[in-house]
Amino acid sequence: MTVQATFAATLVDEWVRAGVTEAVVSPGSRSTPLALAAARDGRLRLHVVLDERSAGFFAVGLGLASGRPALVVTTSGTAAVELHPAIVEASQAGVPLLACTADRPPELHHVGAPQTVEQARLFADAVRWSFDVGLPPQDAWRSIASRAVAEATGARPGPVHLNVAFREPLVGEPDEVVPGRRGSQAWHVVSSAPTPPAPDVVALLAEGGRGVIVAGAGAGDPLAVHGLAEALGWPVVADPRSGCRVPTPTTVAAADALLRVESFAEAHRPDVVLQLGAPWASRVVGAALVPTVLVDPAGAWLDPGRGAAVVARCDPSLLCRAVLDAGPQPADPAWLDGWITAEKAAQPAFDDVLARHREPTEPGVARALAAALPAGAALVVSSSMPVRDVEWYAAPRTGLRVLANRGANGIDGVTSTALGVAVAHDGPTAALVGDLAFLHDVNGLLIPPGTGGGVDCLVVVVDNDGGGIFSFLPQRAEVPAPRFERLFGTPHGLDLAAVAAAYGVPVTTDLAAALAEPTDGVRMVHVRTDRDANVAVHDELHAAVARAVRRLPAAPGA
Repeated sequence: MTVQATFAATLVDEWVRAGVTEAVVSPGSRSTPLALAAARDGRLRLHVVLDERSAGFFAVGLGLASGRPALVVTTSGTAAVELHPAIVEASQAGVPLLACTADRPPELHHVGAPQTVEQARLFADAVRWSFDVGLPPQDAWRSIASRAVAEATGARPGPVHLNVAFREPLVGEPDEVVPGRRGSQAWHVVSSAPTPPAPDVVALLAEGGRGVIVAGAGAGDPLAVHGLAEALGWPVVADPRSGCRVPTPTTVAAADALLRVESFAEAHRPDVVLQLGAPWASRVVGAALVPTVLVDPAGAWLDPGRGAAVVARCDPSLLCRAVLDAGPQPADPAWLDGWITAEKAAQPAFDDVLARHREPTEPGVARALAAALPAGAALVVSSSMPVRDVEWYAAPRTGLRVLANRGANGIDGVTSTALGVAVAHDGPTAALVGDLAFLHDVNGLLIPPGTGGGVDCLVVVVDNDGGGIFSFLPQRAEVPAPRFERLFGTPHGLDLAAVAAAYGVPVTTDLAAALAEPTDGVRMVHVRTDRDANVAVHDELHAAVARAVRRLPAAPGA
């Protein structure tokens, strides 16, 4: 039908004007007008992903790496429902996403027509904006398309859902698209200047004292963060995702291990904690460094412990610069020196322990991978133990971008997210995933040849034959072993190399060799470990840091 084809082509043209560059399409009949429009427009890079659940997370990866919403298109019915996990992740992680689900027209609802479910408001409050489009008047077409992008990229970025009903015939040649603004400008441009900090928050932080900056994902400009830390004489407890875990005189990377040492934690209890962005995954860090001031541009309440005295809705970089301009009072130099001296003791303690293990260890793989990736690389880390191992043990370095699905903290969709990042990121990309996360999203490897832009990604799978994180939890000691294994350990007993090979993915067991070669296509490194041994090596690492810290002379005033 010509009018439907023209409508779809106009939507696509407006999305391109608004900055959309990537389209992810899962095959289906009812979505034909949108799929053809995306394929015909040479300005969009088109990716065909067979599994809708994987397609959604692929689009999340594109948005996570680029900051721009990717378009993801599905047909109707359960195909649309499959986007829900990715939309929840995008919503909670603040990743822009443009989800377009095709639908049956109203006359096919409630009469038993195939692939027909209630798709209006399908994703409820997980989306920033939802609109059941139908076929509106032509003068509304560009406004609807433009608003969808504006809502996805606003002060609180996230997913938008357009549910578009199409009638047969579904194949048609478009007429000229509805005229847009002059100069290829988007129909709507929404101003979103960074929010400046409140003067009382600036004054509070400028008072100084014994403080700590906890930098998580979304912490802002690392130069601004470390510049403020140096002026205040505060350490920066830097999550790898913050971009602040770089070699500077204020960086503390081993905070999880250090704060497990009771004497250190007691002597280094801060008066002020400035949390920039998301909290660490570490419960130890979260319990010891309860935020006094919590900063997020959208005012997100990122405070699981409910201890923040001030929730500041402002740009973290602007806040750091404003406090620096206010002339902050520096802490006693012994305060920062105590943190940095302990950090310098912890890093070689990690190396010494890991060097004694000839077999692969999960902390060792995380530390080695984070260190060995070339400058300009991106590392996508799965939830569960991989994100903790990178957070706890990766040493400071420059030139590495660390990303993760830590909105809802799920282990589904990780491979697809990593492949989306690999397409959007301008540099090498690797992923570190556990065996269960790999199996959850093995269909992410179902990317047909010729997908736009190609996909080059090194996927490192740590295989301990089950749910390794549960071995660290109370269930391990409190639940009888056979029941624990059945309910929590969940050994899969699969040959993951054979699984990957079935998808045409080459596999090696040599991580160092894989890192020494440029990645061409999707490749997998399969690392086997043991769950009980993994708990033991974590305990060994923490004990080594505790010994190293206790040998340090007490710093005056610390």
